[in-house]
Amino acid sequence: MSRVYNFSAGPAVLPEEVLKEAADEMLDYKGCGMSVMEMSHRSKVFDEIIKDAEADIRKLMNIPDNYKVLFLQGGASQQFAAIPMNLMKNKKAGYIITGQWAKKAYQEAKMYGEAVELASSADETFSYIPDCSDLPITDDMDYVYICENNTIYGTKFKTLPNTKGKDLVADVSSCFLSEPVDVSKYGIIYGGVQKNVGPAGMVIVIIREDLIRDDVLPGTPTMLKYKTQADNDSLYNTPPCYDIYICGKVFKWLLKNGGLSAMKELNEKKAKILYDYLDSSKLFKGTVRKEDRSLMNVPFVTGNEELDAKFVKEATAAGFVNLKGHRTVGGMRASIYNAMPIEGVEKLVEFMRKFEEDNM
Repeated sequence: MSRVYNFSAGPAVLPEEVLKEAADEMLDYKGCGMSVMEMSHRSKVFDEIIKDAEADIRKLMNIPDNYKVLFLQGGASQQFAAIPMNLMKNKKAGYIITGQWAKKAYQEAKMYGEAVELASSADETFSYIPDCSDLPITDDMDYVYICENNTIYGTKFKTLPNTKGKDLVADVSSCFLSEPVDVSKYGIIYGGVQKNVGPAGMVIVIIREDLIRDDVLPGTPTMLKYKTQADNDSLYNTPPCYDIYICGKVFKWLLKNGGLSAMKELNEKKAKILYDYLDSSKLFKGTVRKEDRSLMNVPFVTGNEELDAKFVKEATAAGFVNLKGHRTVGGMRASIYNAMPIEGVEKLVEFMRKFEEDNM
């Protein structure tokens, strides 16, 4: 069977070049006689893999020297607890609620201190980004938290909130490495890799060094202390070795293809093709306010649940898979991450035009 166009929100499409390289090295990584899946994380060979990966992501994101890069298990959702455990010195933090993942992080933080809802777009089903230019931030807040790109609802912060001097913590799981970013604007920027960077099972945390401290909340597990992980270069225990290996290959693929500026340009072209069609269609419509649209996740509907289901079924049969919207939203969603070729978006739009002609 030939490869399908995979529009899954995550785990998601990976570059074919990376998959082929990994396949070639599956049984014997660079002459060492074993797979990366089999080797010790303490070996010289793996030491080179993880150090190369860190060097390449630092180059890609232009990460300042006073930030640590941590390759951690538990996915982004585990950070919902790790962040307040490590950062809530005053036991108070501000959260901007723009979707399900920000809401979950906010609810988790309530277990460790006072989590304050600074702004929300829940009133219109998270279809926009609220005005964050003058938030009710108080002096005793330890940080301000956002989910920068909302995978389920298809919104994206185009301007970071005014945190009034407080550290910004951002979950960037579904826009990770999709465009250039100024890391120095964040206290912590982190993302689960399974959406735009690698296979499921790992989160990358980029954290400013002054936030890595011993005085965490009482009861914080050793494994969830950023200092534990930073002091041991992400090797306190056996890390997600194969994830690090694949992510390292994706970093090299990105560097080879022009880095994050080139990726942003390509992602803008892909998104424009799909959004332009949705704006002109008489059958399909996008669900997000135009100025807040994500380049990565594009939700759309016909307005008829039966027709939505028919579209998903016929699209799947035609090789356009994982277009069904999130179970909490319905409709459809096309996730067009870095590794989705422009041809995939063009062919999807071509299929949508034909479906529209047949069903109007």
